[in-house]
Amino acid sequence: MKGLLVFTALFVAVFGKETFQGDQVLRITAKDEGQLALLKELAGMEHLELDVWREPTDLSTPVDIRVPNIHLQTVKAFLEAEDIQYYIMIEDLQVMLDEEQEQMLKAARTAAPRTTDDFDYSNYHTIDQIYAFQDMLVAENPSLVSKVVIGQSYERRPLTVLKIVTDYGRDTALTSILNKMDIFLEVMTNPDGFAYTQTSNRMWRKTRKPNPGSSCVGTDPNRNWDAGFGGPGASSSPCSETYRGPSAHSESEVKSIVDFVTSHGKLKSFVSIHSYSQMLLYPYGYTKTPCKDQNELHNLAKKAITDLASLYGTSYRYGSIINTIYQASGGTIDWTYNQGIKYSYTFELRDTGRYGFILPANQIIPTARETWLALMAIMKHTSDNTM
Repeated sequence: MKGLLVFTALFVAVFGKETFQGDQVLRITAKDEGQLALLKELAGMEHLELDVWREPTDLSTPVDIRVPNIHLQTVKAFLEAEDIQYYIMIEDLQVMLDEEQEQMLKAARTAAPRTTDDFDYSNYHTIDQIYAFQDMLVAENPSLVSKVVIGQSYERRPLTVLKIVTDYGRDTALTSILNKMDIFLEVMTNPDGFAYTQTSNRMWRKTRKPNPGSSCVGTDPNRNWDAGFGGPGASSSPCSETYRGPSAHSESEVKSIVDFVTSHGKLKSFVSIHSYSQMLLYPYGYTKTPCKDQNELHNLAKKAITDLASLYGTSYRYGSIINTIYQASGGTIDWTYNQGIKYSYTFELRDTGRYGFILPANQIIPTARETWLALMAIMKHTSDNTM
């Protein structure tokens, strides 16, 4: 009977998921402004159910779009009729997702870690495993790390921040920073969306709060901040991946961070970590007006990505959001910068598109190691240049 229950649970977990069999990711290159305008129109055609992984921004940046199998012929015919170059970057998305799932299932068959030293950092994990890891980290290091609950998600999952107060001298550079400052780490900012990727739709990116009057669920939490809210670069359509939400800070996942930041009042740096594209970005995204600290932020970004590249040679672009990728309103670091947090940055991690949002697990540790070097550069500069 127990075996039957396990099989039933696995059956539901696997067959309850949305599948992407035959879906392809196309990399598209515009050769002039006319073609770029056509790609922007294409990306906005909701009836084609396109999932834009990398948006049309400029002629030097390719556009990555996941096209559902049922619309492949239509999209390819459109591109060919307009003489727009493209190639198939991912032949069948479901094949990659199946490989990822198999690796997670294989990892799950190993014994649960008893300590953080036993934790498998080279694989992706479920939300429950991540929560358990955080609790284990705090339990093992009560004088070093504490957990602060700053709110709850729409589906009532805890929104937690880890507070790191000392390194006890094991890393002299980090200890020097921690002697002056605390580090706060929110591992999961959208736990409902993350859980949903593992039970229902691997490609889900928004929150899970219903939108009144629409069958489409969720808001893009990185368009929901009170920084140029509702302006260009955010959608008013609840069915869009970049839906801004009904009002600024309408999502509890965003409002909890807002309340934490404003109540703390002394944060000097704020770093938001995303994927993908290999970029390090600073404000602004909602306006072309340069932020008043642009020169310092630009030079620090250059130092950070130079340090990052020193490990494996990974190349990053850097600059303001609006000049490096696209105009985007309601973004996280535009809001934090406007609150007086000068050193506000967003990372777009590996890769540049070969795998996109399906980065293989064997790149987790290399990505973490190189990104840590950039984070250390930002933290050290912040520590050295603030009271």
